[in-house]
Amino acid sequence: MATKAFAMSQKFCDLQSPMEPDFVSAQHLTGTTVMAVQFDGGVVIGADSRTTSGAYVANRVTDKLTRITDKIYCCRSGSAADTQAIADIVAYHLSVHQLEIGEEPLVKTAAKIFQDLCYTNRDQMSAGIICAGWDRKEGGQVYCIPLGGMCLRQPVTIGGSGSTYIYGYVDAIYKPNMAQNACLEFTKNAISLAIQRDGSSGGVVRLASITEAGIERQTILHNDLPKFSVI
Repeated sequence: MATKAFAMSQKFCDLQSPMEPDFVSAQHLTGTTVMAVQFDGGVVIGADSRTTSGAYVANRVTDKLTRITDKIYCCRSGSAADTQAIADIVAYHLSVHQLEIGEEPLVKTAAKIFQDLCYTNRDQMSAGIICAGWDRKEGGQVYCIPLGGMCLRQPVTIGGSGSTYIYGYVDAIYKPNMAQNACLEFTKNAISLAIQRDGSSGGVVRLASITEAGIERQTILHNDLPKFSVI
């Protein structure tokens, strides 16, 4: 009798499995909006905090601004698992490199390691990275490593699913040699605009300024984000 009941239960589960929600087996993605802006003396980085699994919001308060060294951070978009693994590997390589050279690593060294990992494994993973920070040789720097493993230094860059909605805003508002406070406001407004349009971006906005003195972070709750009229 028990065997028959188990068989019936198993048959019921098999019938139900095609109907299971997509988030049960879907990959966790930081479907996201990330951004970095260079200013005289450092960089500003920012990101939303939503992680999705299919149509399901798996995490509302993800921290996508990931420490590599004290003055080098990355912004992660793509597969949460892939980008976390890559960030951990780069942080390990740079910690060993710092012991070898006896001083803080350069931002472009971190960007190059990110590029090598993303390019070598481009067919096996989904990872878009913004590597930004400050070093003694070139000051504040922003490097974009999109899907496929290209590496490009830019004064301002955006990434993630929400970035497609704000290219026009970024092009219109960005000016060379913006002050630090202006960059913070610019980044906050851009990510807030993306959150309004992109279903895969949301939650809070995390901002950080990286300078010679180190990093200064702030979190802007959803209710405190600037509101824009939507057509």
